[in-house]
Amino acid sequence: MGKRYFCDYCDRSFQDNLHNRKKHLNGVQHLRAKRVWYDLFRDAAAILQEEQSKKPCRKFLQTGQCDFGSNCRFSHMTEQDLEKLSAQVQGEKRLKELQQEGADIPPGTVEDWLEKRAQRLSAAQSNSNLPEKPVPFQYPPGWPPVQELPPSLQAPPPGGWPVPPNLQWG
Repeated sequence: MGKRYFCDYCDRSFQDNLHNRKKHLNGVQHLRAKRVWYDLFRDAAAILQEEQSKKPCRKFLQTGQCDFGSNCRFSHMTEQDLEKLSAQVQGEKRLKELQQEGADIPPGTVEDWLEKRAQRLSAAQSNSNLPEKPVPFQYPPGWPPVQELPPSLQAPPPGGWPVPPNLQWG
């Protein structure tokens, strides 16, 4: 059967050879899927700036659908969507300004958090003689984000993969 290449962007596999891989990597479907993947990680300010520079898509406003989808050169955002995005950008700017001013905002690094926790624990121990019970660590809600792995990277089910009857030792 030979080696197979699995594309994480497109969630598909094919026989791996130079011709097939080159054809896939230059294909429209792959390029679209790759663009959508990287668009997930863009910051809100860049998205807002890009959407404000576009004209509204008439087809999308009339029917709620557009044949071009994410490749449309017009904006598919409503006024409410743009307002929400603008508010998010303003919130992020305020948060950055507060961090620069030195306001008491939860820090972004684990080291800072551990340092503050150690200070709180030492202050609490000096104020009371009762031993403090350590709080078990919990991830914040929604963290880590759940991602569906492609079939080639999934763990086998309990008991192993089923073996077809024609391949069993008998």
